[in-house]
Amino acid sequence: MTRRLTPAQAALARGLTQPRLSRRGMLGLSGLTAAGLTLSACGVEGQGGESTSAKGFWDGKKSNGRLDFANWPLYMDPGHPELKAFTEETGIKVNYDEAVQDNPSFFGKIQPMLAQAEPIGYDLMVLTNGIELNKLIELNYLAPLDHSKLPNFADHAADIYKNTSYDSGNRYTIPYASGITGIAYNPEYVDREITSIADLWDPAFEDKVGMFSDPQELANFGLFYNGVKPADSGESDWIDAADALQEQRDKGLVRRYYSQDYIQPLSNGDVWLSMAWSGDIFQQNAEEGTNLKFVVPEEGATLWSDNMMVPFTAKNPVDALMLMNFFYDPEIAADLTEYINYITPVPEARDILRGKAEEASGDDKETLERIVDSPLVFPNDDDYAKLHNYVPVTSNNEENFSPLFLAISQS
Repeated sequence: MTRRLTPAQAALARGLTQPRLSRRGMLGLSGLTAAGLTLSACGVEGQGGESTSAKGFWDGKKSNGRLDFANWPLYMDPGHPELKAFTEETGIKVNYDEAVQDNPSFFGKIQPMLAQAEPIGYDLMVLTNGIELNKLIELNYLAPLDHSKLPNFADHAADIYKNTSYDSGNRYTIPYASGITGIAYNPEYVDREITSIADLWDPAFEDKVGMFSDPQELANFGLFYNGVKPADSGESDWIDAADALQEQRDKGLVRRYYSQDYIQPLSNGDVWLSMAWSGDIFQQNAEEGTNLKFVVPEEGATLWSDNMMVPFTAKNPVDALMLMNFFYDPEIAADLTEYINYITPVPEARDILRGKAEEASGDDKETLERIVDSPLVFPNDDDYAKLHNYVPVTSNNEENFSPLFLAISQS
């Protein structure tokens, strides 16, 4: 039934030790600097596909009975039951490859081929909203989706996943799974309820605060602290956010800027509260019996999505669309959620899992009930109302964005 991951294995799925680094574009650890990414993108500007309508792209294309799918490690049951069900239903064979270790390096790998209008070896891929996805869209490297072939998305996706700030009208992407960047704290060391971004600036927690080193994640919290929604921000807001984050650092509040390995320090008390990813906290508490608390701050938090998309050079794009649609079948979405424990874009999955919990017993029942009842897997309406998209970083403004925040976390 539900798998039992060790904390290290769970980390691979969403962010403890994160060998795939940050899914939201950790630049420095991949060997690609912010400036390097900007230059490489500018060097191929206009060499990708031509911007076109969905109708124009899909004219004459048919299913070929196979597809190649690139995803993150441990983002599907190793037995691939959903893919087997898809093949049984459609006859389409799927070559599944856990090829995406981090956004920057995967982007760097596929960019030269896309710039020459060559196939990249994958018909469907999963990348996170952020700098690399923005570049793929800007450079016309993604196929415009034919939503007439995605009825399950229209019928079953939650409204918050439709018409996002990073992909208006879901022209190029639909989510595979999502998570929240909020605050986690250890109640063994923190003797009050944490509710606000401002708690990360409280002198009472000197040298006990963990922050993320990813420039986008770090910037988002600086903006929230100043009362600015990231998706609505501009360059003057970024400067103000960087000033606030620098003040936090100068006051000695931040023990460390983490790329991925914050869970153990949070569990053992080296840090008392930290920026955190929802999936990490759910997994740590479930697997280790810890009592870490995760909160969506009153000022807001970010909702990230790992998104499915089709490169414009895909050899089997129709088959890719069919699989994307299949993942939005509520039964299939429930199965994926049961395994990966991250937020599904299909709310109906919760009722399906609740029904399975009612019929289960023992450990299986306990595990399913934990998933169904967790706001880290199924956020409530109040939480969703406080969730926001990322800063809209593009190749035109990245040179004015990333260095501001890298200077804080890497100095």
